[in-house]
Amino acid sequence: MYKILWVDDEIDLLKPYTLYLKNKGYEVDTATNGQDAIELCEKEIYDIVFLDENMPGLSGLETLSKIKEVRPNIPIVMITKSEEENIMDMAIGNKIADYLIKPVNPSQILMTLKKHIHKRDIINTQTTTSYRQEFMQIGSQLNNTVTYEDWYDLYKKLVYWDFKLTETDNELRDLLQSQKSEANAFFAKYIKNNYLDWINNPDERPLLSTDIFKKRIFPLLDKKEKIFFIVIDNFRYDQSKLLIELLSELYSVEKEELYFSILPTATQYARNAIFSGLMPLQIKNMFPELWVDEEDEEGKNNNEEELIKTLFNRYRRNNTFSYNKIFNSIGCEKVIDQLNNLSGNDINICVINFIDMLSHARTDSKIVQELANTEAAYRSVTKSWLKYSSTFGLFKELARRGYKVVITTDHGTVFVDRPIKVVGDKNTNVNLRYKVGKALAYNKKEVFEINNPQKAMLPSPNISSTYIFATENNFFAYPNNYNYYVNYYKDTFQHGGVSMEEMLIPFITLTPKK
Repeated sequence: MYKILWVDDEIDLLKPYTLYLKNKGYEVDTATNGQDAIELCEKEIYDIVFLDENMPGLSGLETLSKIKEVRPNIPIVMITKSEEENIMDMAIGNKIADYLIKPVNPSQILMTLKKHIHKRDIINTQTTTSYRQEFMQIGSQLNNTVTYEDWYDLYKKLVYWDFKLTETDNELRDLLQSQKSEANAFFAKYIKNNYLDWINNPDERPLLSTDIFKKRIFPLLDKKEKIFFIVIDNFRYDQSKLLIELLSELYSVEKEELYFSILPTATQYARNAIFSGLMPLQIKNMFPELWVDEEDEEGKNNNEEELIKTLFNRYRRNNTFSYNKIFNSIGCEKVIDQLNNLSGNDINICVINFIDMLSHARTDSKIVQELANTEAAYRSVTKSWLKYSSTFGLFKELARRGYKVVITTDHGTVFVDRPIKVVGDKNTNVNLRYKVGKALAYNKKEVFEINNPQKAMLPSPNISSTYIFATENNFFAYPNNYNYYVNYYKDTFQHGGVSMEEMLIPFITLTPKK
C-alpha cells in the first residue's frame, strides 16, 4: 500500500480528498503544520507528500527544505493559491516534484499520483504492450530487409527498444536480445552478399568510411562553416544517443545518420580510410611510407595527420586544419587552452581515444568488467565519463565559441560470447574478430571469407593471404590453450568483424544553440 502525507493548516476542509484517496487504496496521514510534517517524515517513509505553500509558522518552502534534508528522494508536490513566478522559482529550486494551484480536484490528485508514484509501473506495462506488438513487425522486417536503408531503420529500432526495455527493467529484454542475435545473423549474410560489390561500385553503395570527407566534410567547408571534427574511437550508435542527450542543452542536432565502417572494423583500417579517403590497399600503393603492415610493431595509426594532408592535396583544397589526439583529461585541457590559436583554421580535427581504452580495459581489468558487465552497464559507464570528463568541457567551450561540431567514429564494438576455432601460423594477427594470414584453417560456414584481398581493397601480406571475419557474437580462439582464451575473452567487447554494432556507425552534425 502506498503512503501519502498531506500537509495543510486547513486539513479538515480536505477530508473529502483524504477519504477519496483511502477508498482508492492509499494510506493517508495528515499534518496541520510544517513542524509536525517534518517529525512524521523522520518516523515514517512516505511515497509522496502534498504540501501547502502558505501555512502559519514554518512556511511551505521552509518545510520543503527541512523534509528534503530528512528524505532527499521523496517527491513533494507543492499546493499553492499563488501563481507568482518567484514562488514557483523558489519551489523548483528546492526540487519539488510538481505543483498544483488551488482549488484542486480529485482527478488532478490522481494524475499526480500516477505521474510520481505509478509512473514506472505504467511505463513498464505500456512498454511491454508496445514491444510485443513491435516484435512481430521487426521479425517481418528482418525477412524483407534488402537495402542498406532498411538496415539503418532496423538497427535504429533495435537500439530504441534496447533503451526502452532497459529503462523499465523489463522482462522482455531477453526476447529483444534473441531478436538482435537473429538480426546480426541476417546482417552477416547481407554483408557477404554485398560488401565486395560496394567496394568496386562506389557510385552504387552506402556511405563508407572512405567517403566521409568527400561527401560530408568538404561540403561544409565549401559553405565556410566553422567546423570542429571529432572522431571518438570505438564509439557505438547507442553510445552516441547518450552523447546527444547530454549535449541537448548546448546544441541542436542538425543531422544524425548512420553509415558503414569498412572492413576490418579496426582503427588501422577504418580510421585511416576516413582520414585518407582511400581504401587500405590504395594507401599502401600510393603512400607506402604511411601504411603499417599487420606484422610491423610500429603504431598502426601514427600517420593520420600526414594522411589528412594527402587527402587535401589530392582534392586541391587549400583549407587550413589542425590535428589533435586526446588520450586523457590533460590532453583535452591542452586542446581547450589552444582554442584561441586554433580559431584561424578552417577545420580542427580531434581524435578521442577514451572509449577504445575503456573497451580494452573491459577485457583486461576485473574492476572494469564488473562496472561494465552488460551492454546497458557499458553505456552507463560511457555516459558517466561523457558527463564528468574534460571532453564535456571541450564540447561546452566549442558551443560557446559557435563551432559547428561534427562527430563520428571509426567503428563500433560488439559483445562476444561464442568462441570459434581458427588455426594460423605465427605471423597471423592477434585480433579476435578478424584474421589475415596464409594457410588459415577454419569453418567456412562460421566466417565471412575474402580469399582475394585485392577485391576488398585490402593489402595482402603474402600472395596466398586470406582475410576472415567473425560474424554475429563470435570470436576467434586457437585450439592450443583453447580454454584459456575462451575464459579470458568470453563476454568482452571486441571489434574487427561483421556486426551491426561494429559496422553501422553514427555521423552527427551539431549546431550550437544561441
